[in-house]
Amino acid sequence: MNPNAISRRSFLTRGAVAGAAFASLTAPFATLGDDVQSKPQIQGFDDTETNIDPNAPWEKFTDRKLRVGIAGFGLCHFGAQFGFQDHPNVEVVAVSDLFPDRCAGLAQACRCEKTYPSLEEMIKDDSIEAIFVATDAPSHVDHVCKALKAGKHVASAVPAVWGNVDDAFRLYETVKETGLFYGMFETSSFHDDVFQARRIYQAGGFGQMIYTEGEYYHYGAGNLEGYKDWRIGLPPQWYPTHSNAYYTCVTGGSFTKVSCVGHVSKLEEYQKGANAYDNPFGTEVALFTTSEGGSARMAVSWDSAGWGGETGRMRGEVGALNGGYSAINEEVQKKVAELGEIRKPQLPPGVDAGGHGGSHGYLGSNFVESVLKGRHPLVNVALALNTTVAGIVAHQSALRDGELLDIPQFKMW
Repeated sequence: MNPNAISRRSFLTRGAVAGAAFASLTAPFATLGDDVQSKPQIQGFDDTETNIDPNAPWEKFTDRKLRVGIAGFGLCHFGAQFGFQDHPNVEVVAVSDLFPDRCAGLAQACRCEKTYPSLEEMIKDDSIEAIFVATDAPSHVDHVCKALKAGKHVASAVPAVWGNVDDAFRLYETVKETGLFYGMFETSSFHDDVFQARRIYQAGGFGQMIYTEGEYYHYGAGNLEGYKDWRIGLPPQWYPTHSNAYYTCVTGGSFTKVSCVGHVSKLEEYQKGANAYDNPFGTEVALFTTSEGGSARMAVSWDSAGWGGETGRMRGEVGALNGGYSAINEEVQKKVAELGEIRKPQLPPGVDAGGHGGSHGYLGSNFVESVLKGRHPLVNVALALNTTVAGIVAHQSALRDGELLDIPQFKMW
């Protein structure tokens, strides 16, 4: 099957179901053992400053520990990045990686003695309640669905789905059928600006969101290594969550239609036959319509020079955010002021905010507490797919010279 071809069978026959990391800033590898210190610094994985309310301490709610298994160490050492090993309500029971040296490194980083040679072996362990999937992106759907069917709650790195709409429906239906919890660890969802914008939006401080921009810039010349070279020449909009989150993770909404323009890259990895995706584009800029009647421009770029990172801006009927929030009338200003403190609360003792804008610890903690409290994580399966699938369709639009295409819709049941 041509990896660029979106299978639309499920979308067309069922109708629209109503409504990571390859990163951006670098990790403190010194805490992960001598073998890890020699790894290259990777954009997105440093501990970064984040805006935390010192007067909002984390409150202990149970003595129970969620028994977690972690799959995948890899180039970014992602399995150890989200604070599971430090959370007071977690016991890391086991870890796995296909490569023995990486498996040993993950076990060391997570202070865990039990290891398995693969996720498939680890999910047979009945003592494990939840799995964090930090494997290569093309394997996410298969690994998540296997873990769910084995009776585990699951969190995964981004993106939830890799280039195929049918896989999105498969993941959605598996979560629904098993009745278990799934969360996607989209780092932008806990950036300071997105966290604050979400609170303001929920209080009516934007009104209808008229226009949103999101940008994920990560210069890719030379490429980062990846299992089976999955990162080489990847379509930018197949990795859209760091930009799309500036709408979806603020409003909880979705994108309904898209027209996307791709830039034919001059970098070697985008030349004909140089990548497994037959992808010529190093940058893709998508113009979406949104579920609340607005529009959004979302850009993902591997080959444009300049600053990197994840950023966005938003304009609503009555409020806007571009670095700082502003409202156009006193009534809205008063409503937002009534929110009081809108900085992120403190994390559990011992859990660091971590990289990607101080999001790592919050994503791990949100998943753990959601499972223990019996509720879906912030970036639940519907929000994860509405954030991810829009990019898959956007890439198809770019291949069709910007043709306007419909996007499947997902909602929680």
